[in-house]
Amino acid sequence: MESRRGPLKSAVPSNVVSPVRRCSRTACGRPAVATLTYVYADSTAVLGPLATYAEPHCYDLCAEHSERLTAPRGWEVVRLIDGSAPARPSGDDLEALANAVREAARPQERAAQAGGGGARTVDPMEVARRGHLRVLRSPDN
Repeated sequence: MESRRGPLKSAVPSNVVSPVRRCSRTACGRPAVATLTYVYADSTAVLGPLATYAEPHCYDLCAEHSERLTAPRGWEVVRLIDGSAPARPSGDDLEALANAVREAARPQERAAQAGGGGARTVDPMEVARRGHLRVLRSPDN
C-alpha cells in the first residue's frame, strides 16, 4: 500500500544542524577556521586551513583553539599558512616595488642612449632575464 503523504516532516524545528562547521572541541560552539590532522607515522600534528569537506579522522578547530594547539611530547606541530589570508608586505617587497617603478620611468633614457635604434642594450645591473621579468644586481654590489 502506498502512502499519500509527502516526505516526513518534523513537528519541532531543529537548530542542531547548521551549514557552518563548528569547532570539534567539547562545549565549543564557535565556527571552525582550521583543520587538524594527525600523521601518526611521523608523530606530527598538521594544522591547516579549513578543509573543503569534513573528514572522519580530522578535527575542525575555531581560531582560539587552533592558536592554543599543543602536541604530545615528542610530536611536532606543522602549521600550514592559509593562502587566502592577506600577506603583509615585507621590506623586500616594498623595495622591489620601488625598483620596478624606477625602472618603468627609464625606458625613454635607454632609447636616447641607444641612439633611438631598435637594438637592445645590455644593462650592467641586469643579471638574468626570463620573458618580461629581469633579475637585477643589488646597487651595493
